[in-house]
Amino acid sequence: MSSSSPINRRALFRMGAGVGLGLAAAPLLAACGDGGTTAEAEAKSASLLPDTAVRNIGLKPDLAGTAAGVPQGFFSYPAQPLRATKGTPLKGAKPISATMETFSPPPPSRGRNAAWQEIEKLLGGEVNITAVPADDYGTKFSTMVASDSLPDLFMYPEVGGVDNKSGFLQATCADLTPYLAGDKVKDYPNLAAIPKGAWQAAIFGGKLYGIPITRTGTGGAGFYRHDLFEEIGITSLDQITGLDRFVEACKELTRPKKDQYAIIAGATNVLAMSAGAPYAWRLDATTGKFTTDLETPEFRKAVETARSLYKSGCFYPGTLQMSGAQKAQYTDMFKNGKGAYVYDGMPTYLAPGVGYIAAMKAIDKKYDPRPFVPFGSAPVAWMDNVKLENTHIKKASGDRVKQVLALADFAASPFGSQEYTLINYGVEGKDFTRDAKGNPALTKQGTQDVTVPWKFMASAVPAVFSADSEAGVRHVHDAFSKMIPMMEPDPTLQYSSPTWDSKGYGSLYSFKLDALKDIISGRKPMSAYDQLVKDYLAKGGEQARGEFEEAFQKGKK
Repeated sequence: MSSSSPINRRALFRMGAGVGLGLAAAPLLAACGDGGTTAEAEAKSASLLPDTAVRNIGLKPDLAGTAAGVPQGFFSYPAQPLRATKGTPLKGAKPISATMETFSPPPPSRGRNAAWQEIEKLLGGEVNITAVPADDYGTKFSTMVASDSLPDLFMYPEVGGVDNKSGFLQATCADLTPYLAGDKVKDYPNLAAIPKGAWQAAIFGGKLYGIPITRTGTGGAGFYRHDLFEEIGITSLDQITGLDRFVEACKELTRPKKDQYAIIAGATNVLAMSAGAPYAWRLDATTGKFTTDLETPEFRKAVETARSLYKSGCFYPGTLQMSGAQKAQYTDMFKNGKGAYVYDGMPTYLAPGVGYIAAMKAIDKKYDPRPFVPFGSAPVAWMDNVKLENTHIKKASGDRVKQVLALADFAASPFGSQEYTLINYGVEGKDFTRDAKGNPALTKQGTQDVTVPWKFMASAVPAVFSADSEAGVRHVHDAFSKMIPMMEPDPTLQYSSPTWDSKGYGSLYSFKLDALKDIISGRKPMSAYDQLVKDYLAKGGEQARGEFEEAFQKGKK
């Protein structure tokens, strides 16, 4: 979360979607379709998790990935994409229906879509896809549930679906445990490349129900101008030894006469990670005690530091108050040289044409934006970008479930495969051509054909690739190589709380952000922090804690 600007982190980290952050909340369905099953706290058994491994189809990455989630890095696109699935996995299957959200305009129908046609040839079967705009997806999902018209495969809404998710899944969706748990996932090798952390978030009611749309585990810690930091003698982030040194650096980087400030929008997240504060909750694995981030001295210290930076004038004027809907405005300010640090999600860094590298080099070649990494003696990286969401398979016969899983496995094919190429670039010669370096360049038709949301059916960790900047690929891979090992496990992936599921990133999240803005900006004194903690706990935090601790005790039995 961004404690100094009301920005939804999940929206920040969406891959392949240049979307705004002003998301409408999806309506919560009170009915779960299971006759009223009560949502319960639960411990998620490790025995349900699939065995995971790095996927190797014969393409050698320029920078290696790891099973823990460090992505592979590629400096160029393979000249000869290789198959990642075998034969025609849907041969003989009845047409499969799928409904996914999209951040793109509606795609051309199958009859006018060369990529769709070629994908179905490889699959050997028909897939009827309904693409729903992201802002409308919650309403569409509610309608499908209420009318009992769920498709064979569907994406769960990012912004909330039902108020008893576990009960809904048990009543409506196929239990995937018999097909994916342990070494059973070997039948779906592309799904086997999904890290265990993402699979944990797919367990409900003691069963494996979801297929993750995996992301990079952590969304990063924002971006900084390496050239500006060099000007003040910081050539490596390792030289920032603690919060105090960061404050000193920010004061040096704040130059109002040049219309340049240290921080654009917010810095509380990176301060909290650098102080060693948890992401939402901390678990004492010995006692089973859960502690909210707000209750920890590390998070309080981060807020105090952010408040000090604001008082010192290190924030670009007005950006502290900017909402998520104004993300394009404040990130453009950074790109145009107005600041030395900005908080944004890692996926935006290498985005073709509009990413930080491409956009800033076009403005001034001396600009050198790089991913920031938490600093200090005991930093952590937040496990805040494990998945975009899960997809689920409607209850069906075993054979039908296997067919839909084969489709998900196809969709999760790795970078550089024939399947990935078709999904992301389409058919060569029609949807894309190769540039001088051999990298795919979409044609006008291609920009439309590839908007079919195949990639939201399932995904392993995305590879790092840029047709424009080898240095950028190295910077991102280096940042992940440092941050993935320092990720602090998110206990909410291992234990569940119905209260947290319904309020944690909804009403509690909004309340916390608004209160912290008041404190950091000085509208309220630092002493208001204690009341914030009390109110946060009273509004649901304490109830969630009790449920998490109940789940922990259940897991010990």
